[in-house]
Amino acid sequence: MPVRLGAAKIFWARRRVPLQTKQFSDQVNFELRITDCGLQWRVQRRLAFSAEIIFISALILVTRCANYGDVFFGRQINFIDADCYARMTRARICFEQPGTIVRRHDFENFPIGTSPHTTAPLDYLIAATATLLKPLSNNALDLAGAVVSPLLSIALGIFLCWWTRSVPIRFRWGLLVLYALSPILAHGFALGRPDHQALLITLITLALCAEWSLAREPSKSWSIVSSVSWAMALWVSLYEPIVLLAIVLAFRRRALFIRERRIGWIVFAGILAVAFMIERRIPHWPRREFAGALRNWSGTIGELSHVSLENPIWFGWCGWLVLLVPLLFWPIRDRSTPWFLKALLIATFGLTIWQARWAYFFVMIFAMTLPELLLVLRKPILAAAIFTIALFPIAQSWDGMFTDEELVRRMENRVEMVELHAIASQCDEPFLAPWWFSPALSYWSRQPGVGGSSHEAIEGVVESAKFFGTLNAEEAAQISKLQKVTWVIAYDADRLARNSAPILEHPVSPNAFCYLLDRRPSEVPPFLQLMAQTGRFKLFRALNP
Repeated sequence: MPVRLGAAKIFWARRRVPLQTKQFSDQVNFELRITDCGLQWRVQRRLAFSAEIIFISALILVTRCANYGDVFFGRQINFIDADCYARMTRARICFEQPGTIVRRHDFENFPIGTSPHTTAPLDYLIAATATLLKPLSNNALDLAGAVVSPLLSIALGIFLCWWTRSVPIRFRWGLLVLYALSPILAHGFALGRPDHQALLITLITLALCAEWSLAREPSKSWSIVSSVSWAMALWVSLYEPIVLLAIVLAFRRRALFIRERRIGWIVFAGILAVAFMIERRIPHWPRREFAGALRNWSGTIGELSHVSLENPIWFGWCGWLVLLVPLLFWPIRDRSTPWFLKALLIATFGLTIWQARWAYFFVMIFAMTLPELLLVLRKPILAAAIFTIALFPIAQSWDGMFTDEELVRRMENRVEMVELHAIASQCDEPFLAPWWFSPALSYWSRQPGVGGSSHEAIEGVVESAKFFGTLNAEEAAQISKLQKVTWVIAYDADRLARNSAPILEHPVSPNAFCYLLDRRPSEVPPFLQLMAQTGRFKLFRALNP
C-alpha cells in the first residue's frame, strides 16, 4: 500500500509539472500581449499627437502668413504697421551693438527725441532670431522681424496642443481650431508684424494656462511658469498685463500664499527687479498743450477705436460661437473652466468695446472657454456640427481679405512702399515727412524724422501737420529751420489734408502748403529745391540758413 501511494504521488506530481508550466506560460503570454498592446497604444497616441501638432502648426502658418505678398515684394522685406519699423530700428541697434538697451528714440520726434514705452525683451528676441538666421539670409534682421510673430504663434499652438492633453480638456479641438483660424489672432501674430502684442498674447496665455493648472492642483512647476510669464508680460508692457493680473489675483486670492507658490513669487519679484534695473526709465508723457491733438490722433489709430455691440466684427473674430457665451453660466456637471477665466472674458469684452486693442486677449480667452461651451451640447457629433456651422462668419471674414477692391488697395500700397524705399535711399540727413511714413523712412535711411507713430512723438506729429497745413510759406520755412531738417518728403495732398485736419483741429485749406508741394512743385518757395520724385512722393532739399 505505501508503495502504491508513493507511485500515485509521483504520477500526480509528474502530471502537475506540465500543468503548472503551461499556466506560467499562459500568464507570461498574457502579460506580453498586455505590454504589446500598451506599447502599441502609446505609439499610436504619440503619432496622433504628432499629426495634431503638424495639422495645427500648418493651419497657424497659413493664416499668419496669408499676407505673404504684402511683406515680400520689390526685392525688400516690408512690415505692415508703422510701429513695426520703429521696433525694427530698436532691434537693429541691439543687433549691431549687442548689450545696448534703447532708452531713448532719437530717430523720431527729431530733434527732441522721445522716452518710449517700448522695452528690451522683443528687441533682443528679434536680434537673437536674426543671429540664428544669419547663415540662411543676407538680410537676417529683416527676415527675423518678419517671421518672429508667426514663430511665436506656432510655439504657442504646440504648447496648447500639449497642455490641453495634459489637463485634460474635453472638446479641446474647439480651442485649437479657433486659435488657429480667428482673423484677429492671425493679425496679432501676422507675418511682417514684429509687434509687442504677439509676445504679450503668448506670455499671458502661458500664464493663464499655468493658473488653470494651479487651480486644479497646486504645483511648484506651474507656479514658476505662471510667475515667469506674468513678470515677463509686465516687463514687455505695463498696460494690459497689470489689468489682467489684478483680475486673476482678485479671484485667486485664497491660493496666493500656499506653500507651492512661494518659489513663484520669489521668481516673479526677481524678474521685475532685473527689468527695472535694465530699463531704468519712466516713459515720457506729452505736455498738456498737446492733449487735444493727442486725443484726435488717437481717434485715427485702429487699435484705439471703439467696437460697438452692433458691429458684426464680433462674429468675424469668434464666429457665431460668441452667442453661446451665456452657456458658461448654465448649471451643468463636470465644469472645468475656473471662474477667474470667466471674469477675464467679461472684463476683456467690455475693454474691447472701449479699445479694439483688447480684442486679441478677449478672443484668446474666449477660445480657452470654448471647450466648456461645447461641453454643454454633450454629444461630440452635435458639438462638431454646430462648431463647424458657427465658423461661417470667420470664413466670410477671410474671404473679404481677397476681394478685388482689397487686392487693388494692397497692390497700391506695395507700389507706395517701393517708391518710399527709393526716396529713403536718397535721404542722408534729418527729414520731415507725413508722420505715418516717418518710421519706415527712418529705418531705411538710418536718419531721424520729425514725425513718429507713437503717442510720445505727438509733438513732432503736430509740427509735421502744421508744416503741411500752413498757408504761409514763411511759417513753413520757420518750422523747417526749428526742426533742423534737410529733407522734406511730400505726398498726396488730399490724404495729407484729411489726416492733418484732426491733428490741427481745423480743416486744411485747398491752398495749404501740402497742395503746393504735391501739385505745383515748380512754384515752391526758394528755401525748397525739388531733388527727386516718384509717382506718389516728391523729395525736396530744405536750404535752411
